[in-house]
Amino acid sequence: MSELVFLGLGLFDERDVSLRGLEEIRDADAVFVERYTSLMAGLSVGKLEKLIGKKVSVVSRHHLEEENGQIILQKAGQGKTVLLVPGDPLIATTHVDLRIRAEKAGITTRIIHAASIISAAIGLSGLQNYKFGRSVTVPFPEKGFVSETPYQVIKENKEIGLHTLCFLDIKVEEDKYMTVKDGLQTLLTVEKRKRNKVITSNTLVVGIARVGSRNPVIKASHSKEVMKYDFGKPPHIIIFPGKLHFMEAEALITFAGAPKELRNMVT
Repeated sequence: MSELVFLGLGLFDERDVSLRGLEEIRDADAVFVERYTSLMAGLSVGKLEKLIGKKVSVVSRHHLEEENGQIILQKAGQGKTVLLVPGDPLIATTHVDLRIRAEKAGITTRIIHAASIISAAIGLSGLQNYKFGRSVTVPFPEKGFVSETPYQVIKENKEIGLHTLCFLDIKVEEDKYMTVKDGLQTLLTVEKRKRNKVITSNTLVVGIARVGSRNPVIKASHSKEVMKYDFGKPPHIIIFPGKLHFMEAEALITFAGAPKELRNMVT
């Protein structure tokens, strides 16, 4: 039977795989893993192979985007194939495209869900998930060009009182991962050009590192202070709070060391 299973790996290392996920992998004829859509800081492909007792083939962005996942679809057409994906498997649009291609080719697809950075980072911050607006990625500047899209999304969310979750760019092939400081500097560069006071040195920011690990780091303060804070190794993520409920303010003070005057900013 031709089948392609999209299986979430979770957030940090190979031990985040669910029991159901392990059963699916061990029953597969072929197993692939992609590592370019998100960084799992503790993941070792070697340890993963020992855990499941199978060879795991690593696929790149080139395989999935430029070659349309043909290496995976070919195997899936011959038997049960599993694609391992960091986080929850269909957060990345690349994988949605691959699933569509598989179904059109007559290959049955299934999804094994796992923890997502979206829910995990929000939960860790103590902010209320239904008060988040559109999320956005802060990309690395390319040849002097700095994208204004993240700045605009934060602005639009703030105007209606909503929080913004900002993913930070990664370039796995170059071993390059944007930090909280990098992200804020990029956004402040746009602020100098736009001058809408969306992001200033006094803007409240929440920086988070290594969500899903044993010791994640979370710090909330004015952007000028957050930029000085040592978050350690990536992956990092940023939240720009909108209007705060009193419990959200207490959560940021308690869990993220936010300034106590935040209690005076609640609505």
